[in-house]
Amino acid sequence: MLCCSPAVIRRISVSWLIMANNSNFKSHRLSRPADASMALESSTERPRTMSTHSSIKDAFSNYADYLNALNEKRERIVKASRDVTTNSKKVIFQVHRISKNNKEEVLEKAGKDLAAVRDQHISRLVKELQGTDFWKLRRAYSPGVQEYVEAATFFKFCQTGTLLNLDEINASLLPLSDPSVEPLQINLLDYLFGLADLTGELMRLAIGRISDGEVEFSERICQFVRDIYRELTLVVPLMDDSYDMKTKMDTMLQSVVKIENACFSVRDPVVQVLSLWEGLMLNYEILGRRGVVSCSRYKGFEMFA
Repeated sequence: MLCCSPAVIRRISVSWLIMANNSNFKSHRLSRPADASMALESSTERPRTMSTHSSIKDAFSNYADYLNALNEKRERIVKASRDVTTNSKKVIFQVHRISKNNKEEVLEKAGKDLAAVRDQHISRLVKELQGTDFWKLRRAYSPGVQEYVEAATFFKFCQTGTLLNLDEINASLLPLSDPSVEPLQINLLDYLFGLADLTGELMRLAIGRISDGEVEFSERICQFVRDIYRELTLVVPLMDDSYDMKTKMDTMLQSVVKIENACFSVRDPVVQVLSLWEGLMLNYEILGRRGVVSCSRYKGFEMFA
């Protein structure tokens, strides 16, 4: 059995006390910052979470208000565009009543109707769209604007025999806008769409004038439509996303051909015979060789089953 002197025992006990004090001090020194940081984080996280939640809620509330206002504006613009379309068609129908006997009367009435469309219905579009990014709502008002361009150019041609250009149309809309904000201007694409639709109305007018004996007026229409088609064939290939315009160009070409055939059939008797022969062949194919197809004007053109 080992025996230790009192001095050794006293020294060992003192060293143990020193080690115990050092370990307690380290543990307290390490735990206090952790507790303090946890308390600091808990005290700062709660206010930050509450403020972030409220800011996100306010942001989404603002987005909802903006979208609701935009949808309401779109609905108002769609209604105004429909009114523009309806009343512009009435102007076109009024111009189609023109003849060599009532030209001044018909054009005077059509001019008043066109001014009413601009002052009463186009002005509604201007008030809704001026000072805003109206490209966002172009699809809502584009059909009405195209119909208005068609009516205005149709009226201008019947009145003066010339084309109403885009600058003249936009200049007529400037008095409707507030000078302090950006005015609504018809863009080039809508103008070209309206101009393409104009050729269809001119085709109907030309054929109607031929039936009334106004062949020279129909020939002027034919040349005018040819010029429009020729110029647009140079522009359309350079347009981006021109699928709709290409479709209108096909329709425009059909209108040109119809006007040319109508004018040629009046001027050239040979064309009359060829047109008659085409009609006889068509009727003969429809009958299916089960009947007699003849022409009372030309006794030589008879086909028997």
